[in-house]
Amino acid sequence: MSSAPFVDRIDPFAKRSLKKKTKKSQGSSRYRNSQDVELLALPLLKDVPATEQEDLFIRKLRQCCVAFDFMDPLADLKGKEIKRATLNELVGYITVGRDVLTEPVYPEIIKMISSNLFRTLPPSDNPDYDPEEDDPTLEASWPHLQLVYEFFLRFLESVNFQPTIGKKVIDQKFVLQLLDLFDSEDPRERDFLKTVLHRIYGKFLGLRAFIRKQINNIFLRFVYETEHFNGVGELLEILGSIINGFALPLKSEHKQFLVKVLLPLHKVKSLSMYHAQLAYCVVQFLEKDATLTEPVVRGLLKFWPKTCSQKEVMFLGEIEEILDVIEPAQFIKIQEPLFKQIAKCVSSPHFQVAERALYYWNNEYIVTLIEENNQVIMPIMFPALYRMSKEHWNQSIVTFIYNVLKTFMEMNSKLFDELTASYKAERQKEKKREKERDELWKRLGELQLGAKRAK
Repeated sequence: MSSAPFVDRIDPFAKRSLKKKTKKSQGSSRYRNSQDVELLALPLLKDVPATEQEDLFIRKLRQCCVAFDFMDPLADLKGKEIKRATLNELVGYITVGRDVLTEPVYPEIIKMISSNLFRTLPPSDNPDYDPEEDDPTLEASWPHLQLVYEFFLRFLESVNFQPTIGKKVIDQKFVLQLLDLFDSEDPRERDFLKTVLHRIYGKFLGLRAFIRKQINNIFLRFVYETEHFNGVGELLEILGSIINGFALPLKSEHKQFLVKVLLPLHKVKSLSMYHAQLAYCVVQFLEKDATLTEPVVRGLLKFWPKTCSQKEVMFLGEIEEILDVIEPAQFIKIQEPLFKQIAKCVSSPHFQVAERALYYWNNEYIVTLIEENNQVIMPIMFPALYRMSKEHWNQSIVTFIYNVLKTFMEMNSKLFDELTASYKAERQKEKKREKERDELWKRLGELQLGAKRAK
């Protein structure tokens, strides 16, 4: 769908509502302008006979294709107000009107929507824009755009909407342009886009595979090329709902999407902007197919952050969500590598990482799984817990650790005693080796000093 204003193609009948302007608006690199026309108010739809409403509806849609320069707040005030009032009227008309969505209005509606929404998004005002720290650049033309989005939603949700007619104008090209808009910095726009795309996915079966493929492509570019796309969270929200509706058994393309696209999304530095939605999608997959648990957990361990404690806390939270839905048979497959990583987290000098890992022992289901497999898990966890109970700088972490050790002792006192004795014996050997190493260095130092004196 062309993103150019539709004004140049308005038919002579519609031009009754437009007349030449004597003064041009100042151009803007960010917003398109239809500089050669001025809007004139048309009669209200409710004031004309029913036989004339379709014709007037189309004229009003064409009028709303005119774009204004919102970078200059004082330019075209009259035209802006006429368009705003017209858009408001159209929203109401399509919401309450019966049989207003006749076949001729479909292409006109899509032309109006395309003229207003589809545009080249400007580069960020702040080249070092950090979505976590900085305020987004809000869309200057939002007073009109919001109404266009509302109209679009009412159009898609109307009881009179016919997908068989709609698919002639809402095609793959239209969807691609819609997906490009998800990179908008304005969260209000992305929120509308999320709902709009979800409605399109629900109504057009023929577009579903295409939409999934294009979202897949956006994510791959984001992970491996740009690491910048504002709408990742919103697209993941849509996917969460889509995954929920997948039929069983899962298709291989869906499983590949999980492993090749969703898991690598964990390694991007801006993970915190969309982690909640990403974790939800991952857990949805595991609730659909438990056999995916092992590749998912091993994938998370592969991408486990090495230097960012904030991301580690997020990973630990996601692992807990996975453990909440894990089947005991799947737990056995991943317990060893997983608890080796948890032992490292408990040993972390960053108290939030250690605290988040120790929270697992507040989860009844996880404690049950640990208890059923204590012969494997206790030997992995014990050295880190015992050492940190003596060495960790944060007193609340030490208290947590003592509670976990107490839980282990109650689970299997015999194994606990064996691990304690083994740990102490190993520590003694370690101290002996340290002492021997220190003495060796001391002797070497003395020999070196003696050699210098001999010279």
